[in-house]
Amino acid sequence: MTREVVAAARRTVVKVGSSSLTARGRLDPDRLDTIVDALAHRHADGRQVVLVSSGAIAAGIGPLGLRSRPRDLATQQAAASVGQLMLAERYASSFARYGLRVGQVLLTADDLHRRGHYRNADRTLERLLALGVIPIVNENDTVATHEIRFGDNDRLAALVAHLVHADALVLLSDVDGLYTGRPGTPGARFIAEVASMAELGGVDVTGKGSHVGSGGMVTKVDAAAIATSEGIPVLLSTAARIDDALAGNVGTLFHAAGDRSASRLFWLRHATTPRGRLTLDAGAVAAVVQRRMSLLPAGVTAIQGEFYSGEPVDLLAPDGVAVARGLVGYDAADLPQMLGHKTHDLPAELRREVVHRDDLVLL
Repeated sequence: MTREVVAAARRTVVKVGSSSLTARGRLDPDRLDTIVDALAHRHADGRQVVLVSSGAIAAGIGPLGLRSRPRDLATQQAAASVGQLMLAERYASSFARYGLRVGQVLLTADDLHRRGHYRNADRTLERLLALGVIPIVNENDTVATHEIRFGDNDRLAALVAHLVHADALVLLSDVDGLYTGRPGTPGARFIAEVASMAELGGVDVTGKGSHVGSGGMVTKVDAAAIATSEGIPVLLSTAARIDDALAGNVGTLFHAAGDRSASRLFWLRHATTPRGRLTLDAGAVAAVVQRRMSLLPAGVTAIQGEFYSGEPVDLLAPDGVAVARGLVGYDAADLPQMLGHKTHDLPAELRREVVHRDDLVLL
């Protein structure tokens, strides 16, 4: 794979971090216009672009008189409420210079955890693109709680890249790529290409995000792992060189390492948060992992969490390691009476799989 794959991408998801859009807690019009200029030029070349933009909370810091990114959820939501409106208005005004319209798409993790919501998001984004609109996606920080957050827009961008069948994902922030250690420290070397995520075993990505953002290098590497495992190449670079990044000429290129899986399995593996856990005996682990069979009640030894039929649960080996995730066929309240019993020993209404093999993905 060469860097031309980024330049040639028919449909690209571009993620921009808060630090690339703000200065001293306020939106920086020049920085935002630079981003828009590059995306508008790409659109004029007949390419489709989906923009995943952070910045709502950061944009609200200044107007609310806050000194830094708030730590408590209520103030974060208040800042997002003020900042998201400013961010959307500024994007709309900037793209209008090129005669382009934008559409705002605000998502919570719950929107991609639930299969029906996932499909709705897919249809909305596809329709916007078909109409020539630039979709601008952000996490809905105004209503998202800690339990239903993506954690950072890097992961959201990777999920959106799969959702819209993107040909490339470009992650832009205030760093020019991936280094073996914190940039600027002795011995830290720039990594131009990553052919396999296994190569990063000795790379230090523990650095935290900026004072206005929530991410860091670790979230970008995680996002790259998600996207590349689904056949989507990822370029990590600085927003200050967005034109060169979209041409594939700078930054770190993560090579696509897998084939695009069915949306259902991708959704189950990456876009769901388990509502509970089922511990399996060794025989059940072998049946599920090695023989790809359904999980039956006899193989479950313990239950954790409160969940309902159809919700995702993690399946744990006896040592507590999660080996698979699946959509459970029963409510948590119904399972205790079934544990350890053969299917034919159960009442007729309980003679079905706990997790069907078609609703199960290995982790």
